[in-house]
Amino acid sequence: MNIYHNPDCGTSRNTLAMIRNAGVEPTVIEYLKQAPSRDELRELIRLAGLSVRDVLRQKGTPYADLHLDNPALTDDQLLDAMMAHPVLINRPFVMTSMGVRLCRPSEVVLEILPVPQRSAFTKEDGEPVINAEGKRVRLDS
Repeated sequence: MNIYHNPDCGTSRNTLAMIRNAGVEPTVIEYLKQAPSRDELRELIRLAGLSVRDVLRQKGTPYADLHLDNPALTDDQLLDAMMAHPVLINRPFVMTSMGVRLCRPSEVVLEILPVPQRSAFTKEDGEPVINAEGKRVRLDS
């Protein structure tokens, strides 16, 4: 199991914590220090069922300065920008034996964890995700 992680990102920290709450220690790839290769990134995007544009991070990046909102830009041009500026890659990507997901929100990781949560889990912001029985808490129900 791999997580493309940014320790400064709360969503990424929550995702990693949920993986660990399942009793799994993933390979943690701090993608800002060790960016995926162009081919790896393209494959992560494909396996997650997303478009290249879907994984572009806008907030806190040079997205606007680079005019990446231009619909005429090709996937290759967008990938070039992400390779030059890894902060443009949205996170966290998680890869398990059950698939690849861009875990935004962090609870998306639960779709691809091959083992259940072992105990209650609450996000950093206080939102409960897993109850004491290891079951998903649904706030909308």
